[in-house]
Amino acid sequence: MLHMIKLENIHKSYRIGKSGSLHVLKGIDLNVREGELVSIMGSSGSGKSTLLNILGILDNYDKGAYYLNGKLMANLSERKAAFYRNHTLGFVFQSFNLISFKNAMENVALPLYYQKVSRRKRNKLAMEYLDKMGLKEWATHLPSELSGGQKQRLAIARALISKPKVILADEPTGALDSKTSQEVMDLLKEINAGGITMIVVTHEHDIAEQTNRIIHLKDGIVENDVNDSEQKKKVFESLIAEEI
Repeated sequence: MLHMIKLENIHKSYRIGKSGSLHVLKGIDLNVREGELVSIMGSSGSGKSTLLNILGILDNYDKGAYYLNGKLMANLSERKAAFYRNHTLGFVFQSFNLISFKNAMENVALPLYYQKVSRRKRNKLAMEYLDKMGLKEWATHLPSELSGGQKQRLAIARALISKPKVILADEPTGALDSKTSQEVMDLLKEINAGGITMIVVTHEHDIAEQTNRIIHLKDGIVENDVNDSEQKKKVFESLIAEEI
């Protein structure tokens, strides 16, 4: 099966002040197969956000190699990076990242605007995706008029409309109550069952438990990469110990 994501010895440092630097990722090796549902966990400062930014082509790495769908992501112009983001990746964020002055339909249609799809066609497709998410009747409403769960379903519709191969979800249930969190997770699992590779960054054990595989980062390296229930339990115990 194709490796949708392949990381080889990824390093990333950030400059601090005039002469200092912070080495955040310290040699990440990671393969994610096409169609996998993977969670990434780790305490604050473990490198989760940095790793997600690199996977999303939102930040460059210093050393190593990142292959997305078999293509090396290195030395990309901003135009080329935007092309891969718009055609291969979908993003779901904890804070939803919806545009406050655009209605639900316009928010969902936005990725197609960047793909130069005509207004009529992108609005038609946006309505279809809103319907799939049970939000068709909310099409003309602004994000401020929607509940947290509705906003996240709206964000998921926006992530799906460009038919990505990979969805990167950063704490997608972090701003939701437990019932709505489970509804969103069920929706993500349903999308994954359709063949889309899914990577979920989360600190919630019950969310990670529902993924096929848990990657546990600690101090910028992969400490554990597990896919059975007993090993998952050990990861959770380790994470709880880090938090205490």
